Amino acid sequence: MSDTPLQVVILAAGQGKRMRSALPKVLHPIGGRPLIGHALATATSLLAHVGSKARPVLVYGHGGEQLQAALADVECQWSHQVAQRGTGDAVAAALPLIEPVGRVLILCGDVPLLRERTLHALLDTPVESLAILTALVDDPTGYGRILRDGAGAVQAIIEQRDANADQRAVREVNTGTLLIPGPRLAGWLGRLNAGNAQGELYLTDIVAMAVADGVPVLGVPAASEAEIMGINDRSQLARCEREFQRRQAERLLEAGVTLRDPARLDVRGEVSTGQDVEIDINVILDGSVELADGVRIGAHCILRNAVVQAGVQILPYSHIDGARIGPGAVVGPYARLRPGTVLAADVHVGNFVEVKNSQLAQGAKANHLSYLGDADIGARVNIGAGTITCNYDGANKHRTQVGDDAFIGSNASLVAPVSVGEGATIGAGSVISREAPAGALTVTRGPQRTVRGWQRPRKKRSE
Repeated sequence: MSDTPLQVVILAAGQGKRMRSALPKVLHPIGGRPLIGHALATATSLLAHVGSKARPVLVYGHGGEQLQAALADVECQWSHQVAQRGTGDAVAAALPLIEPVGRVLILCGDVPLLRERTLHALLDTPVESLAILTALVDDPTGYGRILRDGAGAVQAIIEQRDANADQRAVREVNTGTLLIPGPRLAGWLGRLNAGNAQGELYLTDIVAMAVADGVPVLGVPAASEAEIMGINDRSQLARCEREFQRRQAERLLEAGVTLRDPARLDVRGEVSTGQDVEIDINVILDGSVELADGVRIGAHCILRNAVVQAGVQILPYSHIDGARIGPGAVVGPYARLRPGTVLAADVHVGNFVEVKNSQLAQGAKANHLSYLGDADIGARVNIGAGTITCNYDGANKHRTQVGDDAFIGSNASLVAPVSVGEGATIGAGSVISREAPAGALTVTRGPQRTVRGWQRPRKKRSE
């Protein structure tokens, strides 16, 4: 690649009628990120790679407010295409934000799988040329066709609606990604006209202009048809999602992760893994997920924004959201860890236990049917089945403190704010609303009694 300045324009003004949605097409997600988010991430990474300080220019039209709200934290420039009169008009709308220097890369906001390394190949073409990313496809329906002369040189791009039968038979297509000499862009755009079947200003018409002006036009083939897949309807969105997930599974396999079935894994964020990680079927990894050495994740688990340290076992059907799990811990099955949960080493959180905004110190155990919210649980504490922390008084949340080596009997209710001292024992079925002293047994249940001769109510017979 040369040192020629690079600018990027991303076209995202289309309405996407075939999506049949109130959401702008480019905001529909692939792998948990909007379509336009993938294009922006690729563009930003490419600009950084070549040392360009230019921010991508995003051309929007339909759903502009939704788009800007969704991308509020993204570094880009915004250009409004007031009336959608074709791709040439869209790029023209971005001209006030483009310097007439270097090269201008045109990307489509609804093509999420385009790899940066493919764009590097496009940038390797001579700086004075107009380069087109092309693809050889089995079914070219809907794409503009690449027209070459007898010597194989690109002469023009013809859109399908304007093509004759012979031209429609061409299988080499335009992907919508073009690299254009910056000093020539405005002049070519100014020469576009809408004399075509759709009555639009086609950006692709600049190819024939470049040939007429003696500018070299080069076609650079994409590595695969999947890479240039554009999204126009829900079916294409679903196919694109599967291809994206196939890539994520392949990346994890290459990193040494054992996937019981690569086709039954969904990655919707960024995942980092250590050695000898094992993931069973139908697992969803969402947001930022870190899996250290030897982590094992059972079937049907969901992990979102989680840090899982070495040797942890997450048993089937567990939901981990915004939690940090210490080394050697065992979670599940059917456990739920909510945001703010921190488990230290060797903690056990078992079936149907929910933990929220709580810390469990080393070796603590809550194995069955419990809720621990806004609590600090000491080391080696045993939480009996059915125990709950009553952390909400209807207006405010309060914390529960349980000291090291305490034993909480089954079906206990700890009414916050409350503390249980070190080594304390709470009798089963107790409601603890005051401090339970260290090393002592605290019981609040009433004495057992038996009522002799009592009879159960009987259902009245209907008349």
